[in-house]
Amino acid sequence: MLREILISQEDQEPQVAIVEDGQLVALHIERPLSQRLVGNIYKGRVENVLPGMQAAFVAIGLERNAFLFVDDAQAGVPDEEEDVEEGALRPRLPIQELLKPGQEILVQVEKEPTGAKGARITRALSIPGRYLVLAPYGDGVGISRRISDPEERERLRHLAESFREPPLGIIVRTVAQGRSEEELRRDWEQLLQIWRDIEKKAQEVKAPALLYKDLSLIERILRDEVDPHVRRIVVEGEEAYQQALQYLTAHGPEYLPLLLDYRSLPESRTLSLFSFYGIDDEMQKALGRRVWLKSGGYLVIDQMEALTTIDVNTGKYVGKTADLQDTVFQTNLEAAREVARQIRLRDIGGIIIVDFIDMASPEHRQRVLEELEKATRYDPQRPTILGFTRLGLVEMTRRKGRQSLRDLLTRPCPYCDGRGRVAREETTSRRIRREIKKLLASSDAEALLVEAHPSVASLLIGPNGANLKELERETGRTIFIRGNDDVHLEEMRVRAMGDRTTVEAQALPVKVGDTLELVVQEPHVAHPEDGIARLQGYVVDIEGGASKVGQKVKVEVVKVFRTYCKARILEDQG
Repeated sequence: MLREILISQEDQEPQVAIVEDGQLVALHIERPLSQRLVGNIYKGRVENVLPGMQAAFVAIGLERNAFLFVDDAQAGVPDEEEDVEEGALRPRLPIQELLKPGQEILVQVEKEPTGAKGARITRALSIPGRYLVLAPYGDGVGISRRISDPEERERLRHLAESFREPPLGIIVRTVAQGRSEEELRRDWEQLLQIWRDIEKKAQEVKAPALLYKDLSLIERILRDEVDPHVRRIVVEGEEAYQQALQYLTAHGPEYLPLLLDYRSLPESRTLSLFSFYGIDDEMQKALGRRVWLKSGGYLVIDQMEALTTIDVNTGKYVGKTADLQDTVFQTNLEAAREVARQIRLRDIGGIIIVDFIDMASPEHRQRVLEELEKATRYDPQRPTILGFTRLGLVEMTRRKGRQSLRDLLTRPCPYCDGRGRVAREETTSRRIRREIKKLLASSDAEALLVEAHPSVASLLIGPNGANLKELERETGRTIFIRGNDDVHLEEMRVRAMGDRTTVEAQALPVKVGDTLELVVQEPHVAHPEDGIARLQGYVVDIEGGASKVGQKVKVEVVKVFRTYCKARILEDQG
């Protein structure tokens, strides 16, 4: 298996694609305004203990209290992301004997808050490093089951025991295989220092308080995904490249030759990294219900609140023989591999029901299950396959750690009262940026005027025009962005393209001294005392206009800018 890691960062939003043997298998996105919580360690305060639910609610400083189930309150060996040998856990005690209201405890987020639900937390803390995981309450050594060589397992166990400080526990990760004592000891000492800092801070602060924040997305990916299977790490964006360079220099210098700055390639002049590798197209496909198989069959994937269903169909596949059961079997085998890829790519968690095409042969059913288990073996969320039900459906579960790709890239559709979904404004703005760059790369036009939905246009422009300036720097052209409520949230309209003078005349429909009659539509977000009106999608910032929302006013234009103009209300409104 050959793996490529593709890292792209625009507008302070890192995106990472994992490609295995030429196929996209995972996509990670971190929104600037929606920071990841999983892995963070807090000093929390127990608010409620519910014996009937065998759970507790703990204040950790977030909007909603976090949920602590009794099994996660036992503070045993942590359930790390890799398969490890199970250690002996303490006898299970009821929640009311473990916790009391007002008690302060250290907890770690293991599941992001979703909807009306708060974050799910655990007392079984774990701090992952490059080769080892420190388990403060583990008191033992666990070796990843993916390390199969008995001699290597014994070597690693002996090394870990030699520098472990009881009662702290150590989990040896798969990537530790073949590493020297010096490398492992250095990793352990770094983890130990992090834990000492957490302990010290816990003594100094009152609950609720954040004690430890996990690494950034780029650093986490390099820590968890870089191994001997990786053949290339391609990075787009100066800040992202420097971050990757610094991390690998400190924690994986042997992988530095694999690091490539995408800007050094000629393709970067016309295409973004994700466009060049086809990741943008794959992202769009991952949001659809129907997934075509190479044979002509297809999957239909429906994500719901309680569970996800996946239906397998033969579609256009008629088989290579006249044997119907063989056609069904071959389709199901291919579908099993694609099901594993799709649930990992879409990051689907919880209960998953797969409706394979009916198979009469018990041997065929067993082979399909084995293929599904084999295909999910390297999924870091460790799906559990429970087998066929009496109705012939395959039941499986997969850990929920973060938002699914669908929830990350889309939101409930405002046009159909939430019955469907549309791309988030951030998703659309990134796609439009790429389309603009692609469009200008094949044109000698000096300037471009684009219309988008106002909420998307504001992201394209950015604070004080920062994003627009960056886009102009990258393309070497003058770009005008205009908001228009009539433009769909997922679309853009090219209104003009050509020489700067002509495009600017169309982009700026006003000049200083013009008198206008406009309806004030809404208050200004940054300056609440001002009001916002629009003229052909062009923003008019009306000084002191917030009190006139919904009213028609006569104004005079006093200043004209690229993306908006300033106007004052004329005193004589009679």
